[in-house]
Amino acid sequence: MKIDINHIAKLSRLKFSDDEAKKFENEMQSILDMVENLPPMEDIGALIDPENPMEMRKDEAVNLYKRDELLANAKQTQAGCVVVPKVVE
Repeated sequence: MKIDINHIAKLSRLKFSDDEAKKFENEMQSILDMVENLPPMEDIGALIDPENPMEMRKDEAVNLYKRDELLANAKQTQAGCVVVPKVVE
């Protein structure tokens, strides 16, 4: 796959010098080459050790801090929430 770094820069509204564009294009190309060389998912099973299976931890919500403690660091709060500047018109 060929990388068009100028198109990507335009879409992301970034400006690069010619040297930077060439550097980023090479880096992105090497990342894509690496991803294309990854083994197929079917072959991943052979890499897993059946003697040491991986187990996912349970996703449990834990409240480590009280709301008042967290809001004490905020510059401005209202109704138990942090007030931030408006960023979208």
